[in-house]
Amino acid sequence: MGWIYPSAWINSSSLVLLFICLLIWSVITHAQSPGRLETGIFSSNRSSESLPDGWQSLIFRKIERLTDYSLVEEDDTVVVKAISNKSASGLMQAISIDPADYPIIQWRWKVNNVLQKGDVTSKDGDDYPARIYITFAIDPEKASYLERLKHKAAQLIQGQDVPYRAISYIWGSNSPAGTMVANSYTDRVMMFVVQDGDEKLKQWITERRNVYEDYKKAFGEEPTMISGVAIMTDTDNTRESAVAWYGDIVFMNNQVSPE
Repeated sequence: MGWIYPSAWINSSSLVLLFICLLIWSVITHAQSPGRLETGIFSSNRSSESLPDGWQSLIFRKIERLTDYSLVEEDDTVVVKAISNKSASGLMQAISIDPADYPIIQWRWKVNNVLQKGDVTSKDGDDYPARIYITFAIDPEKASYLERLKHKAAQLIQGQDVPYRAISYIWGSNSPAGTMVANSYTDRVMMFVVQDGDEKLKQWITERRNVYEDYKKAFGEEPTMISGVAIMTDTDNTRESAVAWYGDIVFMNNQVSPE
């Protein structure tokens, strides 16, 4: 219900006052417009074995051993801890974000160990101690008939909704940081090696990536809407083990300064 103004009150002075109030409200509203979208504020949760607020399990077909995720207090902050032992699964949150408005993603992570057999270029080595997935929705008006057909076929095979495309920011085990390569299972997922090797193990690292530019670099076109964000620690292909921690995840516009 909006404001009600009795007709007897509306005179020139009231109109001026009303205009000033509306102007002030407009300035306040603009000043409070979000420069950041807090999609994964794990630190606002309590440590427990339950999933973070708004997040759900990401489980893959034909994989029986699942990575264990829990909320723990680490260095005086609640984060997600992932323990993987010859296992694979993730945590995801469905979102709808225009990457043109919020092109920057920022997150924190810490890794206990890398994988000896990890190899971003092969299916047998397609495991990572830590990774962040950004998924994108299909735009029927922009996708070609063949792309729409492939996407529909993928949905039928998987028996669930699947992203149109995805970017995966990974902690590589044996590939140098800066590497960009298609996933060994599908060219609809592009892998960006953000950290590599064991030099920065067991320490918190803050990452900041421009998703908008990374998508254009990966796929050679304007990105569609972001449909989800996920975290994943997996070791099912290499048959190894890994432990990682994930801190808060936020999307930001270009005006927000890095933390």
